[in-house]
Amino acid sequence: MKTVSLSGSLRGSVGKKDAKLQRRAGKIPCVLYGGTEQIHFVADEKSFSKILFTPEVNLIKVTIDGKEYNTIYQEIQFHPVTDKLLHVDFLQVLPDKPVVIAIPVKYEGVSPGVLRGGRLEKKMRKVKIKALAPDLPDFIMVNISSMEIGDSVTIGSLKIDNVTFLDAANNVIVGVRTARVVVEEVVPGAEVAVEGAEGAEGAEKKEEGKKEEGKKEVKGK
Repeated sequence: MKTVSLSGSLRGSVGKKDAKLQRRAGKIPCVLYGGTEQIHFVADEKSFSKILFTPEVNLIKVTIDGKEYNTIYQEIQFHPVTDKLLHVDFLQVLPDKPVVIAIPVKYEGVSPGVLRGGRLEKKMRKVKIKALAPDLPDFIMVNISSMEIGDSVTIGSLKIDNVTFLDAANNVIVGVRTARVVVEEVVPGAEVAVEGAEGAEGAEKKEEGKKEEGKKEVKGK
């Protein structure tokens, strides 16, 4: 898995008032846990763009006052109205301790079912896995080159060495479904019946017209 870097500095004090002051200064309050103790620090807000706003998942090497920690981010808090970044939680990744993380799904190949008019339905953008840091993949590759209409790929069909999939085994990742086609059913004889009804309606109107003309002639006399 790729690694990106982030630099931070220890917080002098912890609390809501200090957090507001840090955000006004362009800093984001963070916490690092998973090791021997929790570490509260701040990092420049601009440095999070390459970490959070990307579809890729990376290991993050956080440097705090000269000391390095291998981490992944676990929780992100945004302002409910402005969507401004408020807080980030990091989990320290230890060599001998498995981590749980959501990995993006990518696809390769062309589905024969799609070529025949089917529709590819991507049900899951990420899958949750557990593995040691050295075994964490950058993404989960799903081959769709043999998928016909009605076929699907489930979590249970995925196999990667030293990786445990945590989603339900019957969860569908991707499937090929029949494209919806609207078919109008025509009942035998319906067209004849409609034409007959229209003809009868026309004859009725014609008869009414003759009666109206007859009444006008009588009045004229």
